[in-house]
Amino acid sequence: MSHHHENNPHFLQAQQQQPHQQEHQNQQHPLRDPYLHKHDLKVPHPRRTKPTTWFLAFFCVILWVIIILGGLAVLIVYLVFRPKNPRFDIPNATLNAVYLDTGSLLNSDLTILANFTNPNKKVSIDYSYIVIELYYGNTLIATTSVDPFSETSAESNLQGIHLVSSEVSLSSNDIQRLKKEVGNNSVMFDVQGRFRTRSNFGSFLHYSYWLHGRCSIVLTGPPYGVLVSHKCKTKR
Repeated sequence: MSHHHENNPHFLQAQQQQPHQQEHQNQQHPLRDPYLHKHDLKVPHPRRTKPTTWFLAFFCVILWVIIILGGLAVLIVYLVFRPKNPRFDIPNATLNAVYLDTGSLLNSDLTILANFTNPNKKVSIDYSYIVIELYYGNTLIATTSVDPFSETSAESNLQGIHLVSSEVSLSSNDIQRLKKEVGNNSVMFDVQGRFRTRSNFGSFLHYSYWLHGRCSIVLTGPPYGVLVSHKCKTKR
């Protein structure tokens, strides 16, 4: 049987092809050395930080420094000067006239003595805009302005202000209320003021802001109505 295969030309050809096929497979799939494979890996190089990233970081640092220094400056100014808001008050007033024309139109004549007080010991105050408004209930019945002025530290300034209303229409509720108040010899008004002020911390540091003053005043009836009571508040 073996002799038959040795003489068979197909068997001899198959034996000759097997070594060549094995060699070809070894060339296509060579054995991989793990040690060599590890050394073939490329180590990534560290990336360079972009200039925009450095710029943003620098900008944030500068911004925080400015905020911290600004906060410290405000704190130092507050501790040194102890600033307080100016006060608006009405220590005296006179009701010269108040009556209804044709049963629903209000006419009035009121003089108030307004007191502007600077309570600060180290801060001067400038008033650049002053408007005074007179209300009966929720209705604006008169308005006027006051010339600008300044106050040194711990100074008070008295201003005589004349408020006249002419034929101002009132609601039916306000008409009934006014008649009752005149009959009871006790008339109530609201005086409101808007002030543009500037606080001066020395010669170089200034701070401007708006102030709002409000006073509720009660007077006796005209023609010589005097101030009976008042309550005032001043806020920003």
